[in-house]
Amino acid sequence: MLRDFAQSIVRQLREHDHQAYFAGGCVRDLLLEREPADYDVATSATPDEVMQIFPETYAVGAQFGVVLVPPPKKDSAAGLSTESSAIEVATFRSDIGYSDGRHPDQVRFSKTPQEDVARRDFTINGMMLDPITQEVLDFVGGRQDLKSGIIRAIGDPEVRFSEDKLRMLRAIRFAARFAYAIDRETLAAIGRHAPEIAHVSRERVRDELTRMLTEGQARQAFLLLDGSGLLQQVLPEIEAMKGVEQPPEFHPEGDVFVHTLLLLEKLPHPCPPTLAWGALLHDVGKPPTFRVAPDRIRFDDHVNVGGKMAEQICRRLHFSNHDTEQILALVHNHMRFGDVPRMKESTFKRFVRMPKFEEHLELHRLDCESSFRNLASYNLVRQKLAATPAEAMRPKPLITGEELISAGYAPGPRFKEILSAVEDGQLEGRLQSQESALEFVRQQFPL
Repeated sequence: MLRDFAQSIVRQLREHDHQAYFAGGCVRDLLLEREPADYDVATSATPDEVMQIFPETYAVGAQFGVVLVPPPKKDSAAGLSTESSAIEVATFRSDIGYSDGRHPDQVRFSKTPQEDVARRDFTINGMMLDPITQEVLDFVGGRQDLKSGIIRAIGDPEVRFSEDKLRMLRAIRFAARFAYAIDRETLAAIGRHAPEIAHVSRERVRDELTRMLTEGQARQAFLLLDGSGLLQQVLPEIEAMKGVEQPPEFHPEGDVFVHTLLLLEKLPHPCPPTLAWGALLHDVGKPPTFRVAPDRIRFDDHVNVGGKMAEQICRRLHFSNHDTEQILALVHNHMRFGDVPRMKESTFKRFVRMPKFEEHLELHRLDCESSFRNLASYNLVRQKLAATPAEAMRPKPLITGEELISAGYAPGPRFKEILSAVEDGQLEGRLQSQESALEFVRQQFPL
């Protein structure tokens, strides 16, 4: 349905005597026989002309020649949402100067697709497709690079990366996603310009790294980041894991970097972004806490140290408070699974009641399978969860503050301690009625 809508836009532009083609990543994906996530249209029509043909448009980047065309209301009612299905229609253009390393200083509209393609990032993203005749317009050798599995900058890679420095990270992501090699000159240019990634907004860097982590080839992406020199620039805390030895009886796989890469390789696909970042950062506190003790290698307090480091990384990359909270929870709690066999029932039930506990459990599984492969705690948690009814995991409180007040207790900080102790007894099965709970309170917390 989305492709049909994009094709209808091409038809209408041509009916008004304008050139129009599918362009960019959707052409690449179609040639790879993959369903594109979205469709872009490139046209000789100016933004004003596009908006005259399609009155219901969003001029999100008209100064750069970009207009969003939403689906008609009848298509929205049939299943195409207005926001997610809007087609980006961009006027053929050439860009002049990139003072800020992202936006062109000047845009000159053109009438030829050849000139438009010359400004794009990589050859595999630089082709156009006539959706009516299926003719491919390839002025940059994109089809051959698709066939050969090469990520190659269009034209001079020095120029492409100076225009938009995020393209360096995009080259890594595309190479990992498609299991392609990066062209030698393109890779050399990334190495020379890697420190300039600091000029890119932290939100854009975060989003690109998140895509690398969640697209199914995270391990390869981080190997490429490391080999290109970009890892040291964007996540020096991860680069610091290299060569940090671990006790072989628990980590026969190797150092902290190797262990982390193994986790990334095993991430599910699709993968929640917070789980992916939790896997990446779960041992970030090990390098600064490494020490060789008489008995074995130790990482004293690496969980708390790692939690503080993870928080700094999340703040640096401008994660939302919600995502930061979950990522930090994953880091802080990943070692607690070792205590599960010894946990009181109340402690266990509170443990598994953490928000998004399924991510904690999955991180523990990945951690075990990437080290000594002992899944005893993982299996025990799964068994106890299956055997415990939901109402027993989160029972209705036997008493509340109102009952405490009625029993003569004055409201105050002590209420929290009393109610927590009652809930412990309830979760452990020692207290099963309001009467037994009040009797427990009178004995343990006399007036």
